[in-house]
Amino acid sequence: MKRLSALLIALTGAAVFGLVGCSNGDTFEKTAYISGENKIEKIVVQVEDRELEIVTSKDNRIRIDYFDGEKEYLDISVSENKELTVKLVFDKKWTDFIGTKPSAEYRKIKIEIPDSLIEVFSASTTNGDIKVSALSFTRHIGLDTNGGNIICERVSTGKTIDLTAKNGNIAGTIIGGWDDFSISCNIKKGDCNLPASKEGGEKLLTASCNNGNINIEFVK
Repeated sequence: MKRLSALLIALTGAAVFGLVGCSNGDTFEKTAYISGENKIEKIVVQVEDRELEIVTSKDNRIRIDYFDGEKEYLDISVSENKELTVKLVFDKKWTDFIGTKPSAEYRKIKIEIPDSLIEVFSASTTNGDIKVSALSFTRHIGLDTNGGNIICERVSTGKTIDLTAKNGNIAGTIIGGWDDFSISCNIKKGDCNLPASKEGGEKLLTASCNNGNINIEFVK
């Protein structure tokens, strides 16, 4: 966690820490990353065993609220090409993986994003839901979860939406009309309200679901 603190300061962002308790033998701290003056165009989130909640920022800054442990913590970095990367790091021996997981409250990550200012957003996780609410992305949004649901509420994109869920459902609303999107949909062991293939739209929606249902509606 000391390495993360130094990194956040170096990026002219801000980090706030607060000791909150222990879970599975690890001590967790409530932590917040707040973006600095650097412009961010792309956000990539790659985590495991985490629930992701993505919402609209109130001050046009990126804010990430999460919990860090001594043996599992987030590595947050900003590259020269204006890409913010969030990765979960496990600093554990194999014996540390035996037993229960951290409590659910420590496995939730909330990300606030400025509306219509991010070109590309992608997020992947396991054993947790991904929820995105009332956000527009100028080019692309991609969501992938194994063992959780994807819920999109009034999500908009300039070009493409890519949704993949295994052992979970894909549901919600997308801003736009039926004619705005070409659709490519693949589903196994579930129900779907979208066609397997549809051409003609300037934007592209792809959805893939294994052992779950797809229920996406287009709204204005």
